[in-house]
Amino acid sequence: MVATRAAQVLVASNRGPVSYSRAEDGSLTARRGGGGLVSGLSAIGADADSVWVCAALSDDDRAAAAAVGGRLDPADTGGQRVRMLDIDPAVFAGAYNGIANSVLWFVHHLLYQTPLEPVFNQDFRAEWAQYESYNAAFADALAEEAAEGSAVLVQDYHLTLTPRLLRERRPDLRIGHFSHTPWAPPDYFRLLPDDIATSVLRGVLGADRAAFLTRRWADAFAACCADLLGAEVTADGHGLAVRHEGRTTRLGVHGLGADAEFLRERAHRPDVDERMAALREQIGPDRKVIVRVDRTELSKNIVRGLLAYERLLATHPEWHGRVVHVAFAYPSRHDLAVYRDYTATVQRVAEEVNSRYGTADWQPLILHVKDDFARSLAAYRLADVALVNPIRDGMNLVAKEVPVVSEGGCALVLSREAGAFAELGEDAIVVNPYDVEATARALHEGLAMPDGERAVRAKRLAAAATALPPQRWFLDQLAALSD
Repeated sequence: MVATRAAQVLVASNRGPVSYSRAEDGSLTARRGGGGLVSGLSAIGADADSVWVCAALSDDDRAAAAAVGGRLDPADTGGQRVRMLDIDPAVFAGAYNGIANSVLWFVHHLLYQTPLEPVFNQDFRAEWAQYESYNAAFADALAEEAAEGSAVLVQDYHLTLTPRLLRERRPDLRIGHFSHTPWAPPDYFRLLPDDIATSVLRGVLGADRAAFLTRRWADAFAACCADLLGAEVTADGHGLAVRHEGRTTRLGVHGLGADAEFLRERAHRPDVDERMAALREQIGPDRKVIVRVDRTELSKNIVRGLLAYERLLATHPEWHGRVVHVAFAYPSRHDLAVYRDYTATVQRVAEEVNSRYGTADWQPLILHVKDDFARSLAAYRLADVALVNPIRDGMNLVAKEVPVVSEGGCALVLSREAGAFAELGEDAIVVNPYDVEATARALHEGLAMPDGERAVRAKRLAAAATALPPQRWFLDQLAALSD
């Protein structure tokens, strides 16, 4: 591996800012991604000696990483220094699908059907060992890349063990961990085997600072530490702190917001205009539009949302022919059977709604399952009502993005279990995500809301939604590590 200068700021996450695919001629082509971390890291400037450590997610990623010893060509990354880890595929699969997405995600989103699952047997223990190896690979790489006393921001539930492992290797570093998911309350977190639950908590407590999207999730983490570890939880003017095994980890809250400047500019490019025209033609003239945009993750509660729309049509026939539900349910984690089955259920329910209520000149529900960001932005612009009804969500940026982009101002029907509720609840129509009847009533309320009230609410929602844009969100965390 070619030697390089040590970094002063490091980010660690499962997914990095670039991915690779193989062209027909066998060459590898890089594709740069976006998102809050990409925007945030760009805020510190090219001269900040930063490096992003991530995992190779595919065979093409592994080939690209192996060809350059893991340190990617800056021409592929937009000038960003990226260390991509070529982790053994079996280890990666066990850590990512076996533990992160099938255990930790399910615990924090309260998704288990407890009469049947979870079952923590010998297969689980084998996958847990792979999760430990995966986290250790990140800790090793970060320890190698970091300059003396540098700041390291470790991201999410894939890397809960990394802060402690890195602390053991490099006690000089300033380490932060950020959770992009909810955190389970103690009674549910205790579904995990005792030693595993303890390892996760102790892993995060290896950080100097553990941060969350809302105070609710920070409180839940602190409660788990107190209940399971016997840790001391204190509160002062700076927030919560957890003291355990002679160390103190401060807790912080950073409610990631929407990037208003980017969204408004991107939403008016020609490709969005084209998709907007196509959607208008599908919807038909003078019809109200209910919009949802989600991955088909189990936590997003898409099926109950569709059932609520069906119930709206059943209880309010005056909306027949006058409203269309535009629902984008983009595939997620289709290497897991439960997600494939869920996507099939979404499609089946959508077909049933159209079969039951559709007419020759009115398709009540338009469902798209192929990912298309430009089409999502087009739907945002058209939205009269946005439906965001997750069972549980760390934040949910769709709830923040639609009010920013909608042209006429939209009413927001929002689950009280979304992290965004903490900031947007006052101007949203708030629902219990399990209550289909109440969600149907909320959709009616949103559709019937006077234009003036809807516009005023949307303006306040947009202001709250953009209060902490990605660059400030990132820089605030970095500054807090230095306090």
